[in-house]
Amino acid sequence: MSSVSPGLLPLDRSSVVSLQERTDRIADDILASLPPPEQLSVDERRGIIARYSSVLEGNFIYWMTGAYLSVGSEEARSIILDNLLEEVRDCHPGMLRRFAMAADAVPTDSDALAVYQELLDVRLFVGRRPRVAVVVMMAFFEGFIQRFMPYLAELAQRQGSIEKEYTDVHGICDIAHTQELFRAVEAEMALARDSWEPAENLFEGVDLLQALMQKITAVHSTVQAGMRDEELAAPGELNVSKSNGHFAHSAD
Repeated sequence: MSSVSPGLLPLDRSSVVSLQERTDRIADDILASLPPPEQLSVDERRGIIARYSSVLEGNFIYWMTGAYLSVGSEEARSIILDNLLEEVRDCHPGMLRRFAMAADAVPTDSDALAVYQELLDVRLFVGRRPRVAVVVMMAFFEGFIQRFMPYLAELAQRQGSIEKEYTDVHGICDIAHTQELFRAVEAEMALARDSWEPAENLFEGVDLLQALMQKITAVHSTVQAGMRDEELAAPGELNVSKSNGHFAHSAD
């Protein structure tokens, strides 16, 4: 028999646990890479909140709707529909907008442009409607968001915000959402095993969301980039004076 890549269908039922463990490790990697809030400037904290808001406010429901349109089992449809109803009924985009406003981090066109390509990649993936992989992506993201909320809340608090509804709600409800969505994954995997559809790369969407979150949380300060002239120019090498913009040789 030919071997099958761990990221491809078909998989047996017990593999859902392995899927969740792998998505947990990916979330661990993203969280471990986050810049410490206490080391960020006001503008850097604002940028992370604004880029996150720019992506989630207008896209999360769109992605979940794409998952609903993609699945074939009644169980998965029911689970995803309940999630969508909660998002719309409780106006989660409004919660996020209030959170961003209170932190003085309302997204600008620059914030949207900073994540444009990575966001487009996710949108195009969802548009292809990969039946199982899109549900894996959403299950991963619900779990990640729940674990990301304390970090996001600390950024906002350091911005002087006391608005906590968005981070409090998603720090709790997304635990149940994650488990329900992995149930939906299991239902879709069972259905896919009985079909003649091509195998899917189950982690394609997860990988795209990982790249998107890394772009959202990236910090590009002058100090971190090591772009200060005095750090770059060795003695005797050509340097540029910040004061007058003229070329000069550093003193030996």
